[in-house]
Amino acid sequence: MRRLYWSKAEHAKQFRYGLLALDAISIGWIVYASFLPLSAMVMAVDVMLGLGLLAEFTARTAATKRPLRQLLRPLELADLVAIVSLLLAPLLHGALGFLRVLRTLRLLHSVRLITSLRSDLPFFRRNEEATLAAAQLGVFIFIMTGLVFETQHRINPNIGNYADALYFTVTALTTTGFGDIVLHGASGRLLTVVIMLAGVTLFLRLAQTLFRPSKVRFTCPSCGLQRHEPDAVHCKACGIQLKILDQGLV
Repeated sequence: MRRLYWSKAEHAKQFRYGLLALDAISIGWIVYASFLPLSAMVMAVDVMLGLGLLAEFTARTAATKRPLRQLLRPLELADLVAIVSLLLAPLLHGALGFLRVLRTLRLLHSVRLITSLRSDLPFFRRNEEATLAAAQLGVFIFIMTGLVFETQHRINPNIGNYADALYFTVTALTTTGFGDIVLHGASGRLLTVVIMLAGVTLFLRLAQTLFRPSKVRFTCPSCGLQRHEPDAVHCKACGIQLKILDQGLV
């Protein structure tokens, strides 16, 4: 199992692509289920999906050298909380319905998987910082959309599904504020403020990354400078000769 999760062998990469597909299915179901009335079938799919993700989580934890330390990492705890929220689907209605939003934390696992496959994705290697910034913004939008949906769809007739919640989240993040959908209550107003402040910060970070001159990451063995021009032969900070690997492309 350790080789499947961490090896660079072809079969291990295929296994991790399979995990990405599993994450995509789980996230797709989260969105699709918001359009469905709560029923025994929906809860049964939640539980079955949760059992599959729990099996993967258990195997991944057991494959590490120190399972307990791995389990206590923030990303692992977030993943576990997301899985538990699926397994407790029969209880997550009424007063506990808000906890369903925790399953959106599964996106953090997807981003980490993509990062681990960077050597197999040329586009990711060339645009690593921009891709990660876009992924962080996407995760934020999705989690905020989940919060808006779970806190508002029972009390706000304008928030009926994830599409409505996503529409409001994006208009708040961009500070457009059309006004056709507003969140009810003091908690709704505070959530709107969080979306505007944190979202705009992430959006600006993405824009800054996109328009920043293209550079490559390579740690200078002398001074430690990590960002260099793509065709750099010497470090611009200390002048030492660099040996940056490239594919010989002009």
